[in-house]
Amino acid sequence: MDVIQLTGIRCYGYTGYLQEERFLGQWFEVDLRIGVNLATAGQSDRIDDTLDYRSVITAVKEIISLSKFDLVEKLAETIITTVLGFDKVQQVELKLHKPGAPIPDFGGKITIELTRQK
Repeated sequence: MDVIQLTGIRCYGYTGYLQEERFLGQWFEVDLRIGVNLATAGQSDRIDDTLDYRSVITAVKEIISLSKFDLVEKLAETIITTVLGFDKVQQVELKLHKPGAPIPDFGGKITIELTRQK
């Protein structure tokens, strides 16, 4: 299967278990590996024959910025379900990073990984 990778989609959102996360917000980052057949587009050189990844980036940013879920798992599931719904998409691997989790003495990031296919 052919793959389009989109990495470092960064957007400010309001998902989080703590009330201040849903009120003040925080940054999220998304990496996607999208399985799609690229053979036709490789021959035709027409955008109509491939996945227009600009639309995917816009959809991901819209979901992050407008959603107010308690759990990042729900945010990740919403994003991957939306991307899987795009025409021509056969499989999606998603990594959702929460780089600034408000956990005392924790400077790392939380990452949720999901894989879904049609």
